[in-house]
Parts: sequence; C-alpha cells; structure tokens
Amino acid sequence: MPAQTLSVPWAMSSAVQVRRTLVSELRALEVNDTVVDEAEIVISELVANAIRHAQPLPDGMIRVNWAVNDGVVEVSVTDGGGPTTPAPAPTSPWSANGRGLRIVRSLAHEWGVKDDVDSCTVWVSLGGPSLRSVP
Repeated sequence: MPAQTLSVPWAMSSAVQVRRTLVSELRALEVNDTVVDEAEIVISELVANAIRHAQPLPDGMIRVNWAVNDGVVEVSVTDGGGPTTPAPAPTSPWSANGRGLRIVRSLAHEWGVKDDVDSCTVWVSLGGPSLRSVP
C-alpha cells in the first residue's frame, strides 16, 4: 500500500478523525486485528501529544502518515515541535498524566523521534520491524 498522508487541524477533535480514518483503512486492508487495535491506541496518543505538547506546523496543521507493508504498520505524526524532544515520562504512581509515550513504547515494535528545525516527527512501527531500519 502506498503511504497515506492526512493533514488535520491542530485541535484535539482531530484525534477522533485520524483514529477513525486509520482504523477504517487498516481494516479494509485486512491488517491483523491486534495490530489495528495497537495502531488505534498509538495514533490517538501521538496526535494528542502533538496537540498538548507541541506547536502546529506553519500552516496550522499536523501531518499524519501511515503505510502498510506485509502486515507491518508504520505511523507517524509531524508537528511544529515543542520545547523538548518527545520522550516517555518517568514512572510515577501519583501522576494522572505522562503515560502516553510509555504506552506507545510498550506496543511498538520500534519507535523513534526525528527533530528538524521547524518540525518534529514521532514514528512507530507495529507488527514488525520498521522499513526505516532496513538498509
């Protein structure tokens, strides 16, 4: 499947749109149900984090990409960057927040962050290794 790109407004309501679109596409491609469920959780966390902790891209949007190759789903969210590089928060039993990237990390086969001058992309590979790691 060729990569799909969706540009959505930098607004929390975009998380619902992105999640529904991604899940629908993955089900149509008959991706393994477990990977679809993982992708649904991961994309929700990444979009929410982009809106909570970063700025929009110069056009006021965030960009979501996904591709499927032999059952492996790779998703990424690009925003305008924030004051820090995305990283899992330290474990705290008392905090009501800060578990998102730890959840992403636990579901991902691989994940990473690509910081550029005007943007930040968090990418996740589900169901197998990322094409990014293939030479």
